[in-house]
Order: sequence, then C-alpha cells, then structure tokens
Amino acid sequence: MSGRQKKTLARIITAAVLWVAAMFVPAEGLLALAVFLVPYIIIGYDVLWGAFRNILRGQVFDEKFLMAIATIGAFVISEYKEACAVMLFYQVGEFFQSVAVGKSRKNIAALMDICPDFATVLREGGEETVSPDEVAIGETIIVRPGEKIPLDGAIVKGNTSVNTSALTGESVPQDKTVGEKVISGSINLTGAIEIRTESAYEDSTVAKILELVENSSEKKARVENFITRFARWYTPCVVIGAVLLAVVPSLITGEWAKWINRALVFLVVSCPCALVVSVPLSFFGGIGGASREGVLIKGANYLEALAGVDTVVFDKTGTLTKGSFAVNAIHASGIGSEEFLAVAAVAESFSAHPVAQSIVAAYKGEIDKKRAGEVKEIAGMGLEATVDGTKYYLGNMALMQKVGAKAEKCELTGTVVHIAKEGTYLGHIVINDEIKEESAGAIKALKALGIKKTVMLTGDGESVAKNVGAQIGIDEVRAGLLPANKVEEVEKLLAGGAHLAFVGDGINDAPVLSRADVGIAMGALGSDAAIESADIVLMDDNPAKIALAIKTARKTMRIVRQNIVFALGVKGIILILGAVGIANMWLAVFGDVGVMVIAILNAMRAMRKER
Repeated sequence: MSGRQKKTLARIITAAVLWVAAMFVPAEGLLALAVFLVPYIIIGYDVLWGAFRNILRGQVFDEKFLMAIATIGAFVISEYKEACAVMLFYQVGEFFQSVAVGKSRKNIAALMDICPDFATVLREGGEETVSPDEVAIGETIIVRPGEKIPLDGAIVKGNTSVNTSALTGESVPQDKTVGEKVISGSINLTGAIEIRTESAYEDSTVAKILELVENSSEKKARVENFITRFARWYTPCVVIGAVLLAVVPSLITGEWAKWINRALVFLVVSCPCALVVSVPLSFFGGIGGASREGVLIKGANYLEALAGVDTVVFDKTGTLTKGSFAVNAIHASGIGSEEFLAVAAVAESFSAHPVAQSIVAAYKGEIDKKRAGEVKEIAGMGLEATVDGTKYYLGNMALMQKVGAKAEKCELTGTVVHIAKEGTYLGHIVINDEIKEESAGAIKALKALGIKKTVMLTGDGESVAKNVGAQIGIDEVRAGLLPANKVEEVEKLLAGGAHLAFVGDGINDAPVLSRADVGIAMGALGSDAAIESADIVLMDDNPAKIALAIKTARKTMRIVRQNIVFALGVKGIILILGAVGIANMWLAVFGDVGVMVIAILNAMRAMRKER
C-alpha cells in the first residue's frame, strides 16, 4: 500500500469514527450541523475542492460535481447523517479503486523493472560505468553475475546462464556461451561475460518493450470509447433530470423538501463511477496479466479484437517449426552409415548453407578437414568434393543424373541430399526443419477454445508443408507462396467473413501481420521488426501462448460485459425507485459505491493467470 493510500485510509477511519460518534450526540439545529460537518469536511474536502476547481476550468459535469451537489443539498434539507454517509462511502469506493489500480500496475511495474541501470564498458584497457544509452554499437561490455544485461549483443568471452523470465514468462534459465546472442533485460546468473553490443540502447529489445507497454493504454477498445462518450452525455442529462425532478413536482405540490430529497437520491445513484472505473481497469488488468506470461498486447483495442478471433493463420518456418534444419534419416547402401555421414560432414564442413550445417551438426565425431581435397560448388545442384583422394558428389537428383549415378527416390518428405562416389550411388540423407514440440499442443488448444479454422501458409513445397500440417493437426495447408501470395490468401479468408489472427516471425511476414485483424509475432525475442509490425508480441517462440492470449482476451471481455450490464441494471432500478419515492439515500449509496466496489472486484479477476 502506497503512502497516499495509507493517508486516505486514515482519513476514512477518522471520519467514520467521528460520524458514528456524531449520531450519538443529542444535538439539533446548528449544533447538529456543526457536529456532522467535522467528519464531512475531513473526508470530503478534496472532493469539494476538485469540483470547484473543475467548474472554474469549464469541466462541470463529473462525479465530483455530482457528489458535491448531492451532499451539500442533503445538508441544506437537514439530512446531515446521510450527507456524511454519501461522502464517506464515496471515498471508500475511491480507495478500493486506488488499491485495484495499484495491484494491476504491479504487473506492469514488474516488467518495467527489466530496465537496466548501467553498463560497464571496456575502454582504453579499463572499465567505465556509464548509462546504457551512452554505449555505442560494437563496444564491449562486461556483465557480472546478478546484473541485468543492458544491451543486445553476442558473447565474446565467458559462459553463463541467463534468466529471461521478465521477458518471456519462462522461469527455466538458458545456458549461453561464446558466439551466442543475449538480449537486454535478461539477468546474468552464474558467470562474468563480455558482450559485443549489436544495437544502441534506443533500438534494444528492452527499450522497444518498455515503449510498447507505456503506449498500450493509449489504444482504447471500442467499448472503452463508448463508455467515455456515454459518460460525457449521461452526466449532464442526469443533472438536468434531477433539477426537473426537484422543481416541477414541488411547484405543483409545494412539497419542496420531499422532492429535493428524491432528486438528491437520483443524483447519488446516477454517478457513472462503476462504468468509468471498472471497464478500463478490466482491460488494464488483462494486459498486465498477459505481460506476466510474456505476451505483450499493444492496446485494449487489440485485446478486444483477439477475443473475437475465429480463424488463426500461421506462417511455418520459425513459427510452427524451429527454423533450423536437422537430419531426419540416413539411407546408405554399400557403406556403413557412420562412414557415410562422416564423408558427407567433411565435404559439407566448407559450406555455410543451413542444409550443410545440419549435416555437420548430425555427425558427432571430430571432423578432420585434412581428409578433404578440392571442394567445388555446382550451381543449383550441390557439391563436388575430394575426400581421402576419392571424388564424391553431394546434391539433388539432377546432380546424380549428371554424374550417371542411379539415385533412389526417397519415400520421406523433406530436403534430400543424395551422395555418389564417383559414378556409384551411395545413398541419401533426409533433412527437415524441426517441428516445435509445442506446435501440436498449440493447435489442439486452439480447437478446444472453439477456433473454427487453423491454416498454415508457407513458401515450402507442397509435400513438405502437408507433412508438417498432418503432424501438428492443422486444418488447411497452402504451400509454395511468396509474401505477396500470403497477403492474397489472408484477403480471401477475410472476404469470407473470418475474424483472423495471423501468426508469423515478424520479419518476413510484416505485410500479412499488418493486414490481419490481429497480427501476432512469434519467436520475436530481440526482433525490432516484430515489435513494430505486430499487434501482439509473444516474447518467446512458444505457440501454446496463442491460446493463452485468446483465453485472456475472452475472459477480459466477459468481465467488461458483466460490469456494464450489472452497473446499468442496478442503477436503472434504483433510479426508478428513487424517482417514485421508494429508494432512500442509503439505497442510493449502494447503487453508487456498492455497485462500483463490486464491479472493481470483478474487474480484478482479469489479472489472474490463465492456464
């Protein structure tokens, strides 16, 4: 609890004690007025001053104005006890609101804590501690155990484990060594490391995330904008209605005290606090709760749009697959599999191509490059390499035909590297982009949420794409697409009435991310393009968090609708009862403060974690 909240609570308790004591004082007339005026001033001076100041600024019709008019009016007609009660319980409701907002802000504050305080730079043979925004690209910084990594870069010395939980929601530390990239906002856990920076601070991951979170409150959902417009017209109408209720019947009957009292009840219950507070708080809680799970939502409007999604479209590489190739199968004939792979690894060790590197990675032994002689690339076909004095050919079916080797067609899908020893066919290696372990579960979770259709768009060949789609349970696969073709496919789905979210890596898929109803960047840790082009950023590459984000959005929207219906319903009933003289000031207090407190407590459910 903040210092300001503690002071407010102390005022509430003091005023409540004095108010209760005043009810037991045998006083009438001016003495009674003075006795009740003390707790009233203690609890309500800031409301009265705020209402007066707003009137001077031309901002007349707000809840402080309603509370001031209602309570001063109650004093005028000698309803001292009720006047104090209205102001006291109004401040109780404001206190609940402050606590609720403070609690929801803690989620954002925890994320903001990733901001690094300093960077230790190696300059002219010594260490210099500076602000992170004073470090240039290419400089070397030292990060010791327990310190936050201030800038994105690659490790040039040392190895360690890093905690990325503030960014990704993943509590398991990641081991990092020389050559591997680390990102700002992570915490170095075990060993001192030296990092060569690859971005300025304003372009770093942590700066982009903080900017995103800070701006999220500016993008309001349609229902928030409706409530804002509603309150702008609703409050003046209520004041006019209360004046008419006080004046018109009084002129006819002459019972001024009776009808002024009813008008004051009307004013108190009509205060729109429950809606004005609980609806934005629900969205704020939903965004904050999602951020704790490593799901960054750029604004309430995107949360609202995500709740209505019924079709999820995926890119393949880097989204449903790891984006890294791995050897799936080795089919060798006339040579042992180990020697077959060894020859391939020696030949491919001179190439930086991802397929070549996957073959090198699959060979667990030590590669002796001295075994290799001349290695030549054959454009569009593969390699010609001399290993142990013998000429080998590694590549596609066209290369095998060129050298006269009778290659066997593989029944498996994927990238197939055929190998021939001079003109004799030795076999082939099957390589595929690895499917993420979470992909199948993610698709299953989306279907459990009632998502009507899941679609995969990819530039890969049809056989490879369909194989991946079948393994993870995707509904439709559309292959052989260029980036422009992906936009066309999304346009077709949107034209068919789909409420569509597109999930991509945020770099190659920027046009599609911006065209979809909701763009979600997957595997976007450290990617500027992802943060800029997507509406929602998943801070790790776990596709299972898409279902979690949708559940959070739907839950938030349910809470918002519940609060709107509940607040308007209860207030409408009490307004009618007050107008006909059945509701008194105590019921009006419940209609205002009670409804607001219940709505706030309901809104706070949006902060709970989804599973």
